[in-house]
Amino acid sequence: NSGVVCLLRPLLLDVVPSVRQTTALALGRLADYDVEMAEAVVKAGILPQLICSLPEENRYYKKAAAFVLRAVAKHSPQLAQAVVQSGALEMLVICLEDFDPGVKEGASWGLGYIARHNPELSQAVVDAGAVPLLVLCIQEPEIALKRIAASTLSDISKHSPELAQTVVDAGAIAHLAQMIPNPDAKLKRQVLSALSQIAKHSVDLAELVVEAEIFPVVLTCLKDSDEYVKKNGATLIREIAKHTPELSQLIVNSGGVAAVIDCIGSCRGTVRLPGIMTLGYVAAHSENLSMAVIVSKGIPPLCLCLVEEHEDHIKAAAAWALGQIGRHTTEHARHVAVANVLPTLLDIFVDPRSSEDLKTKTKKALKNILQKCTYLPALEPLLHEAPPSIMKHIIGQFSKVLPHDNKARRLFVTTGGLKKVQEIKAEPGSLLQEYINTINNCYPEEIVR
Repeated sequence: NSGVVCLLRPLLLDVVPSVRQTTALALGRLADYDVEMAEAVVKAGILPQLICSLPEENRYYKKAAAFVLRAVAKHSPQLAQAVVQSGALEMLVICLEDFDPGVKEGASWGLGYIARHNPELSQAVVDAGAVPLLVLCIQEPEIALKRIAASTLSDISKHSPELAQTVVDAGAIAHLAQMIPNPDAKLKRQVLSALSQIAKHSVDLAELVVEAEIFPVVLTCLKDSDEYVKKNGATLIREIAKHTPELSQLIVNSGGVAAVIDCIGSCRGTVRLPGIMTLGYVAAHSENLSMAVIVSKGIPPLCLCLVEEHEDHIKAAAAWALGQIGRHTTEHARHVAVANVLPTLLDIFVDPRSSEDLKTKTKKALKNILQKCTYLPALEPLLHEAPPSIMKHIIGQFSKVLPHDNKARRLFVTTGGLKKVQEIKAEPGSLLQEYINTINNCYPEEIVR
């Protein structure tokens, strides 16, 4: 408000180097504070002045200048665009070749903040020639520089398969994969994130990541003490599993499913989410892969997620995954039903506090499992609680099994199931009415009456 930004501007051209550095630092801290301050710095025409003499300056000034560019770029795509238009990318790329690791780090950070906003800005960073230099930076000995360079590669890769491909073409995958066992948690987070952002786009990219021999070493990350390492490790496995049955099979063969299940069991909250999704993707591909999840005891932890978690989107993911496990055959559905999943799903579905998305996902999961489930003891309790939209699937299963199963028919009368069926009001001619008629036809008329 006191017009300081305009007073600082001429000091960037001061003859004394320390004045120039301190001025840049002050501008960086102002711009870092909020969007309006960053816009004020741009409007005052400071960016071109900041970088006009950059190549001749000392390392302290370069670091401070990179800090200003990063502080402006981080707020919005428009401000990042203003940084690009001021000619900053060329200067930042020059700084990536600097002798001083701190300067490289500052430049890498600035480029990451520009690239993260959208594909166009990310493409501008690629076109400026940053990627090969960033790949060199992840090979430097300094941990801080490795971290930021990996993070920037992640920010560039995330937008599109083409951008991820440029990172792959620069040879990034092999170097990133080598750093998975690194003891530094923050570096591991960024490395796993970068590999996930590459693998998520296509089968080919996921296969390239797998060929860098990330299994089984990536599974150790699921036992890491750092929550974000766990989460990013599980995310990487999820991004590989989703593409094809073959990639999922590879994860199963390397012990990945068991490791993911342990991970879900040992943590809480959003850290569980990518693991839950992984199990759903693996199970969705085929009967055998779904059975692999069941055999590895994947169902109980997913049930726990339904009960323990408070966030609707985590419950929804668990419901979806259970639906994917149970939808293949009667055998699969039986495993899910025996774990007492169905009443829990039903409770969530009828709970007025559940979000719409959660209701949709639980309904779909119930439908997937019920349409294959012939294990009547698990279906029986639902008869007394289910709303009409679910009821038709339950009655449908009874109408398939009862005509062929003498013992089940007797039980159905003694447990009060048949009585309950008579109480259901169905539209004449509807599917539900047909199911009810089929069930009633299994019994002598006087029992039905």
